[in-house]
Amino acid sequence: MANLDIIHHLLLSGQCTLKHMSQMRKVIPAGVVHKVPNDLRALFLANSETLEAWIDLTPLARNEWICWIESAKKQETRLRKIERIRSDLLAGKRRPCCWPGCNHRT
Repeated sequence: MANLDIIHHLLLSGQCTLKHMSQMRKVIPAGVVHKVPNDLRALFLANSETLEAWIDLTPLARNEWICWIESAKKQETRLRKIERIRSDLLAGKRRPCCWPGCNHRT
């Protein structure tokens, strides 16, 4: 349900349109363990520069970002992290700052 709330927020804020939603099946590269969640997918479909930066990351780096988002316990935190991914990727950052790393990969 959390992903739907974030997609709803992106739609209401104008960051994502219904056209973007129809493209949700577009292949967006994932991490080595984690798949791209729908709310993050919506961000990439709404912002081509962010998507280009995402594609440029290694699968391991993408995995770190996805795990970092998935670690949020509150909806508000997840929304902030989604926005931070956008700004950090556009600023050239390749991994989440101050993150110990994904504990799901072996």
